[in-house]
Amino acid sequence: MTAAAAQKTVLFVFGTRPEAIKLFPVIRALRETPGLRVRTCVTAQHRGLLDQVLAIAGISPDIDLDLMEPGQTLDRLTARLLTGLGEVMDAERPGRVIVQGDTATAMVGALAAYYRRVPVAHVEAGLRSGDIWQPWPEEVNRRIVAPIADQHFAPTETAAEALRRENIDPATIHVTGNTVIDALLATRAAIAADPAMAAGLDAIAHRFAGKRIVLVTTHRRENFGEGMESIARAIQRIADRPDVGVLFPMHPNPNVVAVMDRHLGARDNVARIDPLDYPHFIRALDLAHLVLSDSGGVQEEAPALGKPVLVMRETTERPEGVAAGTARLVGTDTDRIVSGIFTLLDDSHAYSAMARAHNPFGDGHASQRIARIVADGFGC
Repeated sequence: MTAAAAQKTVLFVFGTRPEAIKLFPVIRALRETPGLRVRTCVTAQHRGLLDQVLAIAGISPDIDLDLMEPGQTLDRLTARLLTGLGEVMDAERPGRVIVQGDTATAMVGALAAYYRRVPVAHVEAGLRSGDIWQPWPEEVNRRIVAPIADQHFAPTETAAEALRRENIDPATIHVTGNTVIDALLATRAAIAADPAMAAGLDAIAHRFAGKRIVLVTTHRRENFGEGMESIARAIQRIADRPDVGVLFPMHPNPNVVAVMDRHLGARDNVARIDPLDYPHFIRALDLAHLVLSDSGGVQEEAPALGKPVLVMRETTERPEGVAAGTARLVGTDTDRIVSGIFTLLDDSHAYSAMARAHNPFGDGHASQRIARIVADGFGC
């Protein structure tokens, strides 16, 4: 590879399903840019879940570090990421590294690039909860990326303002919208054209016909232990209602599975299923009446389809949804969760107010904006 080719090489570094979902529209957009060499490196921080998205998006990684290990500690993962990604960057000699969000892969990818004086672009920059323990360790991960990056793609003006408060150069901050909306709309259109992509939920749709479906996702580390016990008790009470069907794609972490096994057992109106690939998850959102989640990304995705979200966290790095009325914080207290769900089930005005609120997270064109800024930086 010539020095000129290296200077115009963009290296995407990612390792989890959410990163892949939010980056595949950007990868596609930059691959359509003449004069750029686009390379992808996956760390496989989430092996199976990541591979699902890559297959659906039609992306075959150029480099696969395959760093996933059962029971791997954060310090061991961080050390292996730093040496592994460093070797990749030494071989690829990129002109820019692009990371997304707040994972260990994103944080270490930015750090490895910094050690080599390679510019870093950060997709979904500026999210802040204000509490380094919630979400943990993501809040610190993304704060570490901020002073390293020289292109900050903030999904909202609120995120951009958070960066300005940290003395990030305003000229490097670009409000683009969130690429997850691009991914969602593209995938939803693909499902409409080919329903077989998400036909695996046909049996659930038939089973819960006539019921209002509550889609549940929970996996956050800070909710393990008593928090997860409280969530399980809440789901148990919600499932006592005959007019409700609970659709629960189960995260494989034993801290989740063991608790739900103990509290939920086998109930006719609780469908505990394996984690869904991305098209099936989008269809699950379409089927749902409302969403109960501790996920960050779901707070952005569900409002795009008019689905209210109750967030099982005490803080959120996406306050725009709460301010707009598309999301509401309920924490992990059993009574708060149940009260919030029952209000939306029983009060049509409360439900409509959330379902019809404007989604503040984007219009589906964030990827094109990001690609244009990155390409302009290379003079392409």
